[in-house]
Amino acid sequence: MRRCVVIGGAGIRRTEKIRQYLREDDFYLFCDSGLRHREALGIRPHLIVGDFDSYPRPAGEAEVIALPREKDDTDTVFAVKEALRRGFEDFLLLGAAGERLDHTLCNVSLLLFLDSLGKRALLLDDYSEMEIVSGKKALIADSFAYFSVLNLFGTARGIRIEHAKFPLQDAEITCEYQYGVSNEVLPGSTASVSVREGRILLIRVWPEV
Repeated sequence: MRRCVVIGGAGIRRTEKIRQYLREDDFYLFCDSGLRHREALGIRPHLIVGDFDSYPRPAGEAEVIALPREKDDTDTVFAVKEALRRGFEDFLLLGAAGERLDHTLCNVSLLLFLDSLGKRALLLDDYSEMEIVSGKKALIADSFAYFSVLNLFGTARGIRIEHAKFPLQDAEITCEYQYGVSNEVLPGSTASVSVREGRILLIRVWPEV
């Protein structure tokens, strides 16, 4: 399944780490000022979208969809919707977290949006990878320094965490009380996270450089 990599304009410092996630057959969709990352990541755009309020509109580099500056969707949200219209079902979001909190929260909500459509999605920042867990078990290797599970909406029930320093069995996490932060995988093990009802955000935290 070919994957769509959506590159936004938030800062990316750990480019070597991010590049390890890229595949030869990825489709690269750049959003406006996300274009500033193309040289550091060593990739070229297949499609560029944006209102070009924060980066000059490129000429002849790839297909371009120019957007109005006054619109309901951010450039990144539009990019994800455009990729869905083109049939993509697997997504990697880069340059989509950090700096402006409003854009970060909006882009984290894209993980919920894509999960509700049955699509696969992973969001990377300079510290971690994030994905939604809903019904299907997710795994965490012991190469990660920490992992956290957060509830973004309503109440998540039947949460199960295995092979971790702080295991859970049939637990409940509400939006008002987030106690699933900074867990650790047992050495030599692979931890797992699942939820029976609701959805949770799983954040796998990389070791410090």
